[in-house]
Parts: sequence; structure tokens; C-alpha cells
Amino acid sequence: MTDGWLPDLARGGGAKYQAIADALDAAIARGQLRQGDRLPPQREVAAQLGIDLTTVTRAYETARSRGLIEARGRAGSFVAGPPPDPAPPPSIDTGMNMPPEIPDGLLRRAITESSAALLAGAGMTWLHYSPAGGAPQDRAAGARLLSARGLPSAEEEVIVTAGGQNALHAILSTGLRAGDTVACGRFVYPGFRALAARLGLKLLPLATLDAAALEEACGTAAVRALYVVPTNDNPTTVTLSESERAAIALVARRHDLQVIEDDAYGLLARDPIRPIAAFAPERCWYVASLSKILTPALRVAYVRAPSVAGALRLAADAHETAIMAPPLNAAMASRWIGDGMFDRLVTAMRAEIAWRQDLADGVLGDVAHQRSMEGYHFWLPLPDQRAADDLVVAMRQHGLSVIAAASFAVTSDGEQAVRVSLGGPGDRERLARALRILHGYVSQPIGKAAALI
Repeated sequence: MTDGWLPDLARGGGAKYQAIADALDAAIARGQLRQGDRLPPQREVAAQLGIDLTTVTRAYETARSRGLIEARGRAGSFVAGPPPDPAPPPSIDTGMNMPPEIPDGLLRRAITESSAALLAGAGMTWLHYSPAGGAPQDRAAGARLLSARGLPSAEEEVIVTAGGQNALHAILSTGLRAGDTVACGRFVYPGFRALAARLGLKLLPLATLDAAALEEACGTAAVRALYVVPTNDNPTTVTLSESERAAIALVARRHDLQVIEDDAYGLLARDPIRPIAAFAPERCWYVASLSKILTPALRVAYVRAPSVAGALRLAADAHETAIMAPPLNAAMASRWIGDGMFDRLVTAMRAEIAWRQDLADGVLGDVAHQRSMEGYHFWLPLPDQRAADDLVVAMRQHGLSVIAAASFAVTSDGEQAVRVSLGGPGDRERLARALRILHGYVSQPIGKAAALI
């Protein structure tokens, strides 16, 4: 048995069982506890710490679910051996804008513990089919999340979809027909552009995405809808002010427009701005997805429909294309929203994003770029008419996701710019190196872009 080891609860925050499990994790990581060491009996720990036995039991169960310790019946609990390291998957740049990894394994632990707790529940209900639009408890969790975001929502107005793309497909299929015109920015999320092409919709790019440009467009074309990423636009990083959002809502009412508000990054904002949907809820389809907030593995999005009838139609359309969000994903998200883990994860993600944006600012120096401190990409207009495609090819070998403006452009105007993603699985040291190389390519004299060996 290990002699003298007890968790220091003064260092941990939150629930006591969580603090004990975290202390075990830290002790193993620094070598204070080693493989095969026997842990103090649970009753002894409870007595010495002056806490309930049930708290210690839950802490040991949590540690077991993480793979830190193993139970050997009457012999007690022992520090487990390390699991075999799986072969790392090949690094593939999909072009998708991915959130960075949260340090210290917080997300991994949250997924492990929540999955174990849910699967241990009565009846294994999280492995069953969900009703169209999501299980009532998951819709209620989404309504709570959106209401806290500044958009009052009821359970019957919200549906759960298998990610934002599934939501957008259902919204376009529900509310628009082939030939309809949708206003949008000059550069637009490629997933939306692909859906518009598939469904035969016409995209009308606005010179600037604001109420004045939208008003002008409605005077010259039969615009049916507006597509907008209101917070940290992908790719340009523009965030609309609250006054601009209110003005867009007035234009939508005046011209009988639907607003498709794809707020993929809005939940990362420390001080969120009220959505356009808050000013004209009867005209807006508001989408908040979780894959851009925490991890692409979480295929869950919440859609606040303009009406209960709209929510019912949308649920049917979403069900036809993807059946449902993964039930275990949806249940995990509901659990996190309810117990505060979602806020903990988002807070940790914000801190990591801020570090990466500060790094990019420091490395790029006087190279002009546009970014949001609560987003993990930036928009880099290229100087001297340098070719964006050449920069994409040059950076591919250095592990930095760089996408040319042409991939987002609604109409080709030859603008040379790139979206640079600071997210994905790469570590900080590798990111810093890649940014230094990017700076070198952008700042050197034109015509001197020799490949690094």
C-alpha cells in the first residue's frame, strides 16, 4: 500500500469526488503513485478527509472510468498500468476549420466519464432511436442553452440535428425552392454554398454584409432569404454589431425575408451579442452547433425555428436525411449543459484560443490580418498580388491549414487572400514553427518563394 498519500482537496475546485479523481491523476502523472501501487481503502480516505464514504466511492469509480486505477476485489484498488499506445492516425488536412485541443486532457476526461455514466444508466436508453427532432430532454437542454445566449426559446421551438450541416440542409429544404435567391456575403461557408448548388438556389453576394446592402439588394432582386454567420464569420472573421443585427431584422420584416443565422462560433463569445433572431424570431432559423465549439466528434446542433409549426416541419426534414443526432452525443451534451461541464469546457477552449491568437499576432507582427480573439482562424489578405494557391501549396507540408479565398468566393473576383486555421490536433510548438514559416513566405520579396528543404 502507498504510505501517506492523500488527495489535497484544497487545490481542487468543483465537486469533491472530482477533486479526488483529479488528484489521483496528477499524482500518477508526476510519479508519486506508480503502476501496481495499492491505494488507501475508501473508508480510510473518507475518515482522514472527514467526508462521506459515498464521495470517495464515486471518486474511485471516476478514476476507474478514466483508466487510472483498477479494482481487484477484496485486495483493494491499485494504480493501473498504462494502456498500449495506439498508432497515431496520419495527419490529414481536410480543409475543415477545427477547434484546437483543450490542454490537460479536460475534454477527454469529460467524454470518458460522461459516456461511462450514461451507459451505466438504467435501460441503456442512450443507445435507442430518438424521436424526430430529438428527445424531449435534449430539446429542453438546447432551449436552455439558447435562452442563456440571449434568444428566449421553448422546448417545442427547438430541434436537435446531427450537426450544423444537417440543420442547414433541412432548413433550405423546408423553406426554399429551386430558383429562389438567397443573399449572403461575398465569401461564404463552402458547406452552405454546396447545399445551395445541390438544391438549385441562387446566391446573391452583397458587397458588404449589412442592412444597407441587404435593403439595396431587395430593391433590385426577388430575394427570399439571407444567409449569415453573425459572429466570427467564416472565413472573414467579421462580427456584426447588435445595432446592425437589429437593422437586418427590420429589413427582413419589411421585405418578408427568411434569415438563416448560422451562429457556428457564437457560443465561444465571452460577452455574446444577441442574435438577429432575438429581434425578429418569427423570421429566423437560428443554428448553434457544438462541433465548432468543442470537437468535431460532437455531432449535435440546436435549431430554434421561427414557430412551433416550423420546428415540426424541420424535424421531419432533418429526420429524412440523417434520422437523428447520435443519441449518446446528444445525451452527453445535455448532461454537460445541465451540470456546468459545458461552461467549463468552453472557458478552457477560450483560453487556448486566446493563446493561439496572441501567438499569431506576435509572429505575424506588422503583416495585416483580420481575426477575432474568440475564434481560431484568421483572414489574411495577401500583399503585392501574391497568389493564394501558391501559398496553400507551400504551407501544406508544414501542418498549417491554409485555404485560398477562391474556395469561399460566391463569384470569382480574383481577390488573393487565405483563411488560416489555428485549430486542429497540432501542438503549440508545431503551430509556432508553422506560423514563422508563413510569415517568412508572406513578408519576403515577391518572386523569392523557394521551397524550404
